[in-house]
Amino acid sequence: MPTTAELSPAAAAALFDLPRPAEECRIVVAMSGGVDSSVVAALAARSGAEVIGVTLQLYDYGAATGRKGACCAGDDIRDARDVAERLGIAHYVHDHESAFREEVVEGFADAYLAGQTPVPCIRCNMGPKFTDMFAMARELGADCLATGHYVRRVMGAAGPELHRALDPARDQSYFLYATTDEQLAFLRFPLGGLPKDEVRALAAAAGLRNADKPDSQDICFVPDGDYAKIVTKMRPEGVRPGKIVHAATGEELGEHRGVIHFTVGQRRGLEIGGQPEPLYVIGIDAEAAEVRVGPKRMLAVESARIIETNRIGPLPDAPLTAKVRSLAKPVPVVLDGPLGDNAATTIRFVQPEYGVAPGQAAVIYAGERVVGGGWIASTEGVAG
Repeated sequence: MPTTAELSPAAAAALFDLPRPAEECRIVVAMSGGVDSSVVAALAARSGAEVIGVTLQLYDYGAATGRKGACCAGDDIRDARDVAERLGIAHYVHDHESAFREEVVEGFADAYLAGQTPVPCIRCNMGPKFTDMFAMARELGADCLATGHYVRRVMGAAGPELHRALDPARDQSYFLYATTDEQLAFLRFPLGGLPKDEVRALAAAAGLRNADKPDSQDICFVPDGDYAKIVTKMRPEGVRPGKIVHAATGEELGEHRGVIHFTVGQRRGLEIGGQPEPLYVIGIDAEAAEVRVGPKRMLAVESARIIETNRIGPLPDAPLTAKVRSLAKPVPVVLDGPLGDNAATTIRFVQPEYGVAPGQAAVIYAGERVVGGGWIASTEGVAG
């Protein structure tokens, strides 16, 4: 792919599917401070449109200064500012710390205390990153809101569709299943057809200071990966010890320091010895502070009930698959009920699926297209 300097304005504008000539348009770019959103801003500027970069400050700036591997805080805000200055575009920072704490961080803590395995990145996209940023972009008179997500917006017979990124290693569609039709009509994802190495090359060619900035590997507000520490800090009164019992026999096998240290499918960290076969977390009863363990075969699930469902576009008359974890492979499923409008429904796996955890999202696909999804509320094990 040509560098941003070599890319013609018309070619850059085509990445944004603008409704009018670029010079008559305004593009708002969600800038987190990372290399991906910075390249989107550079491409938008190259298109000839008026470009405004917007960054949501999600943490206390002073406390986050110098912090690495986060998003929308500390050095990331400075990087976004510097990129905007280099590109000659306007840049605004909006304080969303309170909303982020209430909608994402506190929800994350409460979910763990309830024995669930939350996905805060989806909650963030459903709230601060899309809903709030969407409203800001509208207020700024933008023709579209562009982000650095690795997904594709493809025009279908019924309107825009959300598709997986061409590079499966970078695909972020699992985290965007809750995107509404209205949002998708306004959103643009110019990086969905590019591999990461080309994105970094574009950043370097544009002289962006964060061209070599490492990708964040953890949840942004848990940069060290210690989820339990965050939950304990947020809800210290809710963390209590309990028993580890065998899911089949009810036999007490040990004790634990709190259900927040466990997720369904977990094997390590149980600290149970002398068992005839490896044991996994089969279920968590948060009310009883009980962790239930058993052999891997007990993890087999034949269906899952999902709630607060969203559908993107019409439901296709085609085979469906589902991802029940961000890194899982899509597996064939059948829908048993409606999808969308916050309805509850059941997905039935054609073959038993393992490690399906309440609190995670089940995202439904038809080939490369994201059909929608919902939150896993409960599962039904394989009979016998």
